[in-house]
Amino acid sequence: MTWLEDSLRQMVQQMDAVLGKVLSDAPRPGEVLRPERLLAAMRHGSLNGGKRLRPLLVAETAAAFGRRDEGVLLAAAALECVHCYSLVHDDLPAMDDDDLRRGQPTVHKAFDEATAILAGDALLTLAFDLIAEPEVHADPAVRLQLSQELARASGVGGMAGGQMLDLAAEHRQLSEDEIRTLQAMKTGALLRYACRAGAILAGAAPDDVARMTRFGEIIGLAFQLADDLLDLEASPEVMGKATGKDAEAGKATLVSLYGPERTRAILKGLVAEAEQLVAGAGEGGRRLAEIAAFVAFRDR
Repeated sequence: MTWLEDSLRQMVQQMDAVLGKVLSDAPRPGEVLRPERLLAAMRHGSLNGGKRLRPLLVAETAAAFGRRDEGVLLAAAALECVHCYSLVHDDLPAMDDDDLRRGQPTVHKAFDEATAILAGDALLTLAFDLIAEPEVHADPAVRLQLSQELARASGVGGMAGGQMLDLAAEHRQLSEDEIRTLQAMKTGALLRYACRAGAILAGAAPDDVARMTRFGEIIGLAFQLADDLLDLEASPEVMGKATGKDAEAGKATLVSLYGPERTRAILKGLVAEAEQLVAGAGEGGRRLAEIAAFVAFRDR
């Protein structure tokens, strides 16, 4: 087992532990009651597998700049709550209309549409509960910055806005710049945030935060290019969800624009740039470079 395989396995366990704790039956201070069905749906949407890539990026970026503790994991869990909420809502019939996620029934199939909507809503708001915890960072100004940046990465100018552009793009011919903008918002914004947040949590210098921001942008683009290739070429059995849906919906992607061969060449270039950005960061930089290669060339 490589260190990356081991780190991903450990991050799955760590996120399951953190999310399992914050999604326990007992109300948190200030809450009145936690409805059993809603909690079950939230758990189904957040504890049902997944690579935990975004939390790993938060943790490994923070570690590269000298911080690795429970507060970092809590911030990583906040980001994962946003990601999981987005998947629950993306799977709804009004959006991508998917029956499977990670090889299991999607939340609206396992429960119902109304419960899935509420589960997504509750996961999103839980994220900002977690990022506000003093354990995340001793300085309230840093926690406020992380909260604001997470909101902007998630909202109308980030992930949610990107999903709106994606829905509007069905059966339309988009330019390369339009596709890149859409994907930088829908997919890239949270991955960019993961790398920025890790550096900010560790108190990295402004130049290093800027460098990791660019690293996160590369990760975001590489992830989307690889995802589009897998949607085109992989089987549903391997992916644990339906594939070929982009073509079926008439969605423009960079892979449809470039073709698979050129897309793979672009991915190689992105990984090379990512490696250059972290080349001077010692062992932590090497680990981040390996994550970039994993994202670009993964098979599921």
